[in-house]
Amino acid sequence: MKTLRSALFFLLLYSLLMVPGYSPAQKPDKHALKSITPALMKEYIGFLASDALAGRNTPSPGLDTAAAFIARTFRANNVAPLNGNYFQPFYLCKTDLDTGCYLQIVKEGKISDIPLKTGFIPYYLSNSKVFTGEAVFAGYGITAPEYQYDDYAGLDVKNKAVLVFRHEPCDNDSGSFFEGREPTRYSGVIYKQETAEKQGAGALLVVSEPGAYPSLKPRGYIWPSLSKNFPADAAPYTLCDNENKDIPAIQIGAEAIKSIFGSIDSLRSLQTRIDKSRFPHPLQLPGVEIRLKINARNDQRQVVNVVGYLEGSDPVLKNEIVVIGAHYDHVGINDLKKTGEDNIFNGADDNASGTSGVMALARAFAMSKNKPRRSMLFLLFAGEEKGLYGSAVYTAHPLLPLEKTVAMLNLDMIGRNSPKTLYLVGASTSPDIAAITKKENRKTGFKLIDDNSVMGGSDHYNFFEKGIPFMFYFTGLHKDYHQVGDNPDKINYEKAARVTRLVYLTAWHIANESRHYKLNTSKN
Repeated sequence: MKTLRSALFFLLLYSLLMVPGYSPAQKPDKHALKSITPALMKEYIGFLASDALAGRNTPSPGLDTAAAFIARTFRANNVAPLNGNYFQPFYLCKTDLDTGCYLQIVKEGKISDIPLKTGFIPYYLSNSKVFTGEAVFAGYGITAPEYQYDDYAGLDVKNKAVLVFRHEPCDNDSGSFFEGREPTRYSGVIYKQETAEKQGAGALLVVSEPGAYPSLKPRGYIWPSLSKNFPADAAPYTLCDNENKDIPAIQIGAEAIKSIFGSIDSLRSLQTRIDKSRFPHPLQLPGVEIRLKINARNDQRQVVNVVGYLEGSDPVLKNEIVVIGAHYDHVGINDLKKTGEDNIFNGADDNASGTSGVMALARAFAMSKNKPRRSMLFLLFAGEEKGLYGSAVYTAHPLLPLEKTVAMLNLDMIGRNSPKTLYLVGASTSPDIAAITKKENRKTGFKLIDDNSVMGGSDHYNFFEKGIPFMFYFTGLHKDYHQVGDNPDKINYEKAARVTRLVYLTAWHIANESRHYKLNTSKN
């Protein structure tokens, strides 16, 4: 029997050695794992969420200080830069209208000059653009196969100005064939602009439905230059990468409608016809030409993603990358608070906790005696709170090939709520990585909750959009989310460290095997 047991043992050992990707060096470094302590998390979070950083708004001096701190910590812990640099810079633009904007409508040789503000207002999605071309009417500007509805069916809009209603058919009717009174994604201006651009249009003109809204006054966007009540510093920053890529989009009022259709009643009749028939009625508008110029000025600011790198030890697998990421920005300060009241959104949980987790993970991997076989990229993103900007920049301009990126592990808010629970956001989307996490959790003992309800809520989403398997580690929302109460004294440092240790074990597993992982691409 002893001989049989010995034979079985050696057979098992041989089979393990023959498993693709197996290596004795796969065992995590215990010293490195133990280095991820509550005290270390408290040190990192305490600095990042201190009042001195004023909420780490994007952009702000506090965000710059945080970036320098992360890079300095990487360097001190022997986490290498990538291509000699710890930073991936990108630019944000704050935009306002400049002089020289105009809208002219030419019909049968007659030119109508439509005044800015009272007659038309550009949307913020637009930037400096000049357009001249024919006009077409495309109903609500919607292509929705699930509702058997397409305003663009049979309509040639290439290089033309497309005029559309602002909302969706029967949007004030509980019996709407879309979702009753509940608006769908098709009612948004961003959707309408993207759809018109995909159809080849050169400009988008939006108008409120005259049969549903008593006022046809153009709304567009509240530009600082057009509004005394909107200070210039309140305008948002957007990615400069997006500038000049979208077709111009404006909202027009009654004067422009009359110039195009002859009367408000003519357009109202078109709306009634579509809503009653529940069928599109697109129209060519022969003899109507749109001349549009949007002139904008930009205040440009540089911010950075922070990057740390550890090259893999395997001569082949080192060409594959495991990304561990978190956003290090938050939402700044509240200028409306009264004197003496706390006005700093410190963002200890959101997301100094996840940032500190990535810093601790980089430190642990760097000190490990056995180096991972795949390469590790530690990414701290700016601008997540503004619209996932930092990760959007990275996935559009990757520092390492996305096709070689095998997984993205995202840490966002890992330090609050019950000490026992941890959400795995994306468990059904990336089932292989979820299975690895659950296996490694035997060493950390969380109650893991599969959750796919926050698919677009953090930086993992831009990697998902590029076809990269991911896992989002998240301890849940709380009453201090985006409030001044999200302070370091409310963090459960033991829990934050334990989440980070689980991510270390998961990342080590992924970094030391050669297989690739499933990704279910449905967003539902």
